[in-house]
Amino acid sequence: MKKIVKLLTLTGAAAALVSCGNKASGEFKYLIDEFADLKVMRYDVPGWEELSLQQKEYVYHLAEAAKWGRDIYWDQNCKYNLELRKAVEKVLENYSGDRKGADFENFVIYAKRLFFSNGIHHHYAEDKFFPDCPKEYFASLLENAGVENRDFLLKLVYDPEFLPQRKASEGEDIVKASAVNFYEGVSRDEVEAYYASLGDPNDPCPPSYGLNSKVVKDAEGKVIEEVWNIDGAYGPAIAKIVEELEKAAKVAENDSQRKYIADLVAYYRSGDLRLWDRYNIEWLQDTVGTVDFVNGFVEDYNDPLARKGAWEALVNFKDNEASRRTELISENAQWFEDNSPVDPRFKKAQVKGVSAKVINAVALSGDCYPATPIGINLPNADWIRRDHGSKSVTIANITHAYSCAAQESPKSALNEFAFDQEEIDMAKKYLNITDDIHTDLHECLGHGSGQLLPGTSPNALKEYSSTLEEARADLFGLYYMADPKLVELGILPDMEAYKAQYANYIRNGIMVQFSRVELGRPNTESHMQNRKLIAEWCYEHGQDFHFCDDEGCRYTTAIEKVVRDGKTYFVVRDYAALRYLFGELLAEIQRIKSEGDYEAGKALVEKYAVNIDPELHKEVRERYEALEIKPFGGFVNPDIIPVVENGDTVDYRLDYSKGYLEQMLDYGRNYSAL
Repeated sequence: MKKIVKLLTLTGAAAALVSCGNKASGEFKYLIDEFADLKVMRYDVPGWEELSLQQKEYVYHLAEAAKWGRDIYWDQNCKYNLELRKAVEKVLENYSGDRKGADFENFVIYAKRLFFSNGIHHHYAEDKFFPDCPKEYFASLLENAGVENRDFLLKLVYDPEFLPQRKASEGEDIVKASAVNFYEGVSRDEVEAYYASLGDPNDPCPPSYGLNSKVVKDAEGKVIEEVWNIDGAYGPAIAKIVEELEKAAKVAENDSQRKYIADLVAYYRSGDLRLWDRYNIEWLQDTVGTVDFVNGFVEDYNDPLARKGAWEALVNFKDNEASRRTELISENAQWFEDNSPVDPRFKKAQVKGVSAKVINAVALSGDCYPATPIGINLPNADWIRRDHGSKSVTIANITHAYSCAAQESPKSALNEFAFDQEEIDMAKKYLNITDDIHTDLHECLGHGSGQLLPGTSPNALKEYSSTLEEARADLFGLYYMADPKLVELGILPDMEAYKAQYANYIRNGIMVQFSRVELGRPNTESHMQNRKLIAEWCYEHGQDFHFCDDEGCRYTTAIEKVVRDGKTYFVVRDYAALRYLFGELLAEIQRIKSEGDYEAGKALVEKYAVNIDPELHKEVRERYEALEIKPFGGFVNPDIIPVVENGDTVDYRLDYSKGYLEQMLDYGRNYSAL
């Protein structure tokens, strides 16, 4: 199951409603760098000074553990990424030639893209990207800096046929076609046969087989796993992570935190997935502590077979005021489950252990950095969620930073792609709050809703599982966004607010998000596929159909395509009908998941999620490029600086001054163990 929502609101709507005041020490600028299709931002950490010294020290060591895992994620994305990164770092640090020319500037842009994507492939589109400086010039930089193995590195950087995609989604064998460092010398059939031999369909609590390993063949040609643990391929980095986790445990807030840190350390030492499960169960049950973290091989988005966990870390603490909303949602989880439009067979009779809170991030790493989620729901194992529940978070200061950075940009995609002033005004009034509520519903309830039928494998949907899981969670949030229950609970201000979310979701899913995809390329990223699937399915099924509600029965069109002055718009004409369609699709995708209906899931994704209309794609790209807005964003971390007096640490302060390239080079110098 997929839990991280890696979305940006492309419209920048309602940014004017967000307070983006300056820090007491001076002006706090959120947007710090822009290049290619990327922008890099800072995030503020409100509430830091209210933490105790012990809590700050706890955060400090958890953040150090996060930094030490960075190299793991680079290597997971491609086995040659680290070698290239170190070569690029060497050039940036040591090149003695002219640094003012266009070629060097283009090299620096390539380096920034490399750092942002944690490797040679676009962090979202999965395709390899290339420098805008000549190959010969790149070679001269490597030679000047004393880099070895230059011919191979040039092939890695410039050859479009060599490792063209991080994760392949099409072709005869998506395992062999993918550049990710999860498999080597094995085919898809061999991998699937290997894991089929491990699984026990009668095990009610199966481990997440394959989560922390690479699949290879031994000297005799037998398929085996190389487990990632302290004695394995990532041992030096894991040893540093463990060292800092053990320091953190000494200053943890409570015994529960110390216990699950000990289990996490034991898991890192052994690689035993049962220990990972035990850690997750204990972690999700800790709802008392203020400080929290994620650290491990977690999300499987990058694996073409949706098994391998990308390493990530997120260190945070609770925003008590903002958490009242998410706590209210989680307290009513059973009501939402019971009133869902899905088949009763697929509902949980008893929703267990759902907790939700709003947090402020302090440190990001691995799969969370620089591109960062705005919400998380964990653990991922279906049986843990069934028997013990889940923990959901909405990352308030990341969402706030996106909105504030949008204010620093003079143009808005909302004005370009919204159909009329009424849509714009509605978005400015409601979109900030409805974005937050949709994230809450998606993470707190959507991912935790429903159940698998007995005997259904959690891996039954294979390469389509990520897209379908995100669609399921999005649809759950969209359906309930229009429910009077949210107004009754005081979560939604009124029954007009949801319309801003519906209009924006359709506008983004069916059109605006394609600004992120190169012309002629399919739509391959799971979250983008999810949004396209929902929007286009609803558009197709919402044309002139018979619909009945409290106002009576009618033939209606939920979404209309309008061309005005040569520009295309998708306009929601019947919001009630659109909600009905969201419910219908939610019911079907829940059925697919609960029954493990691979063929039906494949048909949905292949028909609605992948192929982009070339004319519409071209139009969207041209309109978006004219705005000069970067479609992707990410963040630098604040530095946590110990304040020492007379040999004692008396405080920890946050320093926001480090720039993007400066932080990347700093991390490479000081936190590289592989």
